[in-house]
Amino acid sequence: MNILLKLKETLLSVLPIMAVVLLLGVTIAPLTWELILRFLLGGILVILGLTVFLQGIDIGVIPIGERSGAALAAKRNLVLLLTVAFVIGFIVTVAEPDVQVLANQIKGISPGVNKWGLILMIAAGVGLFVSLGILRIVLSIPLNILLLVSYVIVFVLAYFCPVDFQGVAFDSGGATTGPMTVPFIMALGVGVAAVRAKTNAASAVSNEDSFGLTGIASIGPIAAVCLYGILFAHPSLQTDVSNLIDAVDGKEVAAQGPAIFIHLLPEITREVVTALLPLAIMAATFQITLIKMPPVQVLRMVRGFVLSFIGLVIFLTGANGGFMPAGERLGEVLGALAASSSLWSALLVIIACAFGAVVVIAEPAVWVLTDQVESVSGGTIKRRVMLIALSAGVATSIGLSMLRVLTGFSLWYVLIPGYALSLLLAFFCPKLFTGIAFDSGGVASGTMTSTFILSFTIGASAASGGNPAVDAFGVIALVAMTPLIAIQLLGLVYKERSK
Repeated sequence: MNILLKLKETLLSVLPIMAVVLLLGVTIAPLTWELILRFLLGGILVILGLTVFLQGIDIGVIPIGERSGAALAAKRNLVLLLTVAFVIGFIVTVAEPDVQVLANQIKGISPGVNKWGLILMIAAGVGLFVSLGILRIVLSIPLNILLLVSYVIVFVLAYFCPVDFQGVAFDSGGATTGPMTVPFIMALGVGVAAVRAKTNAASAVSNEDSFGLTGIASIGPIAAVCLYGILFAHPSLQTDVSNLIDAVDGKEVAAQGPAIFIHLLPEITREVVTALLPLAIMAATFQITLIKMPPVQVLRMVRGFVLSFIGLVIFLTGANGGFMPAGERLGEVLGALAASSSLWSALLVIIACAFGAVVVIAEPAVWVLTDQVESVSGGTIKRRVMLIALSAGVATSIGLSMLRVLTGFSLWYVLIPGYALSLLLAFFCPKLFTGIAFDSGGVASGTMTSTFILSFTIGASAASGGNPAVDAFGVIALVAMTPLIAIQLLGLVYKERSK
């Protein structure tokens, strides 16, 4: 019954995306029937994969994360806890498929960039800030203070970073919070917070500290990429824009017919194995040395990992084989129309907002987060309300991204006031909502955003005469920023209603 409930939730989240794409594909932005067929098949795979994946996460990944965090915290060895937290953050980031995709995109634009050097820098940044987030929970450091100090450091580094690395840096913060990283890091935070709450006999403290770790972890890669740009500055990323455009066009040429799903399967399977293997090794190590669950629970955990593997393979196959090509083509058609008149430009922005509103609901990590929020809050914070707030925030960010593609204004015109407002709200919003908000920023900019929305933006930028290497990078950063404001505003509403 549980998997049927998840299937229902998945259908409600993915079908609106499919409806919007099909409506556009047969009206103002005609798609070939071959591409429409691929999109439909991809949608079916996304629905099935997301359902199986979420079921596996529930019974396999989240329990091992919570138990590990609780067991480590219970040992009262702060050095061990922080060291293991760093290792966990580092390993899951190196294995995260979204990070590999981002590094390949950067490598395609600027061949001088060392791909693995960049990945290792990002992973070190995540590991460091996961440890910092755990230290915050243990020492009861206010989340708003830590966020303020961290983002001040980030923006100082960004100021000295080469201009063309700035958008990439902020995008990396969203890319690291993928479908495998988020559940494990969140569960680790929940476990540590629960042990601390028992020690302090204050369950409310546990609720407040259960969230925010993912948000803190997503700051690390931003700082790491900025530092990479400062220390290992390369020629402008714009120098090889043609490489990116050719790569996008070449992928569409190579991806012909429904057989593309079979063609993609081996590569995606390898990516998912790479993503899950380090987590499986860590889970086995923790089981032997730390948590020592009974055989029944071990078998349940193994079943969860198997389901997560199968679900993620199906999901990514559908997304890459159907969603990305359709997104690119829609962006190209609408971008070309937008270049012809201001009316079409306005329509492109409206369509982008609609995509943002529905795509975020299809993010696997968003469903994991909202489920944990509803559980930890005892049902006080409803999943439906969270999803509405996230949809509104992401819709705004995608609309702003399209305006940036069409007008070419600086990314800083949005990021600086946006983060300033979100950090200001952190001093007035309930602490629980601040943690949820900064976690939401990371999970909203996940797999669906980095596939469909980024592809749509690249296509629109290339067709409207822009520079995809500059205009497209930054869209994930905006998607990660707006939920910070939306969820904290929701927290202020809850605060007033509770009075």
